[in-house]
Amino acid sequence: MKNLIKVFAFSAVMFLGAQSISAQSLSQDQSRPEVIAKAETAKLTDELGLSGDQSRSVFRALVSKHVNYQKHIEGKDANDATVVANKKKFDASEEELMKKILDEKQYAKWKTME
Repeated sequence: MKNLIKVFAFSAVMFLGAQSISAQSLSQDQSRPEVIAKAETAKLTDELGLSGDQSRSVFRALVSKHVNYQKHIEGKDANDATVVANKKKFDASEEELMKKILDEKQYAKWKTME
């Protein structure tokens, strides 16, 4: 009976440890849209002098763009008409959002950075 309890406790500890390890690897995945958008937002915040609200809005816009790119553009034929149309649509959407979020001077500087 004692050995059965020890085996059960050991297996529970190993199970919880395995979940912790897999959760850590997920948070470090560099191809996730959130990770990419966070890095781009940090760069834009430094270079454009964004406020907190602007940074949050820019982050959301960039996450949306990267999610759409991964779903509809990456890994597909770049010459396909639907892929080209989707890319133009997502880029126009990003530009429209940035125009709303940034002031005129920041927007002009962002356009030159692109």
